[in-house]
Amino acid sequence: MSEFDTNVSTQTVDTLKETDKKCPSCGGVMNFNPATGGLSCPYCGYEEKIPPKEERQEFADELDISTADKLENCNWGLTTKTVLCQACGAESIYDALQISAVCPFCGSNQVMEASDKETMAPGGVVPFQVTDRQASELFLKWIKRKWFCPKMAKESAKAKNFNGVYLPYWTFDADTVSEYRADYGKDRIVNRNNEKKIVTDWYPTRGTYKESIDDELIIGTTNHNQSMLRGLEPFDTAANKKYKPEYIAGFVAERYAIGIKEAWQQAKEAIRGKVDRGIEKFILHHHHADRVRNLEFQTSYHNVTYKYLLLPVWISNYKYQEKVYHFMVNGQTGKVSGKTPISAIKVVITVVAAIAATALLAWLYNYF
Repeated sequence: MSEFDTNVSTQTVDTLKETDKKCPSCGGVMNFNPATGGLSCPYCGYEEKIPPKEERQEFADELDISTADKLENCNWGLTTKTVLCQACGAESIYDALQISAVCPFCGSNQVMEASDKETMAPGGVVPFQVTDRQASELFLKWIKRKWFCPKMAKESAKAKNFNGVYLPYWTFDADTVSEYRADYGKDRIVNRNNEKKIVTDWYPTRGTYKESIDDELIIGTTNHNQSMLRGLEPFDTAANKKYKPEYIAGFVAERYAIGIKEAWQQAKEAIRGKVDRGIEKFILHHHHADRVRNLEFQTSYHNVTYKYLLLPVWISNYKYQEKVYHFMVNGQTGKVSGKTPISAIKVVITVVAAIAATALLAWLYNYF
C-alpha cells in the first residue's frame, strides 16, 4: 500500500461487498486460499468454495483487438483514489492502478471495481496455486543451487516476508503470413592442398510462411523489475478462470499501466523473432540445407485477439551484508527469479578452471 500527498488528483471508490466475506464460524474476514482454490478463514480455518457462475463460461474471453476502445497506456503517475471500507467505514488512499488491498484499520479485504472510464476490467485470473510457505521452501532450494552465491549468504538467507500480488498481463493470438526471401547453403567437403575444407554452395529462395501464435505474453505493469518478471515465465495462461473478485481477496492486485496499443507493438516484436526462427527452420528442412543467410521477410497479421489477465506472483527480499536482494516466485508454477550476491573468489576460481580446461583440450588436440 502506498500513501501519497493529498494534493494530488484523487477519486473516491467503494469496496465490493462480495469479497468482504465473513467467516460463519468466527466472524473473521475470509481470504482466497491457494491450497484449496476456495475462500479460507485465517483465524479458525473454515473453508468455503467459490461458487461458479453457471451462466458464463469458465475461461476468459478472446477479444477482437479491432473492437477494443481503451487502447492507450494508463500510467497515471501520482493519481490516487480514496477507498471507503465497507466493513469499518475507514478511508484509505491508494495508487489509482491498485485493484485490491487490505484495510489497515480492520484487516478487511478491499477489492475495488476492476475498471473505470479509462481502463477495462480483467477478463480472467490465474489463481495462486503456490502458498507463501511453499514459496519460501522453493526460494531456499533455488538459492542453494546458485554456484556464485557466497556460502554464508545461502546459509543466512531468509525471506523477510511474502507479498502475494496479482500483476496485469496481456496475451495475444494471431495468424501470421510472411513473404520471405533468403539464401540457403549446402555444405560439401573438398580437398585442397591435402587438407579437407568445408565449402558452402549458396542458392536463392523465396516463398510464403504461415504460423499461428497462441497467447504471446506481454507484461502490463511498469512497477516491477521487468527482467525478473521475465524470469518467472512461462505461465500456463490456458489455466485461467473468468475474473471474479473473490479470487483476489486477501491479495494486492494492479491494473495495467501499459495499454493494448503499446502491448501489441511489443507482442509484434516478440512474434517477429519467432517468425524469423520459424522461417529459417522451414528453409533448412524444406531444402535439406545446412545454413541460411540474408533472410528478409514482411509479415501480415490476421484474426488478432487478446486477453487481459491477472497472474499470481509472490514478492519478497532478504538481506546479506547490509544489502537487500529482491526475488519473486511464480504463484502458479513455483519458478523463482531474483538477484543474489556474487562471490568474487568463486568467479576467479571458475575463470581459472575454464582457462585451464581450454588449454588442456588444446594441448591434447595438438598432441594427438
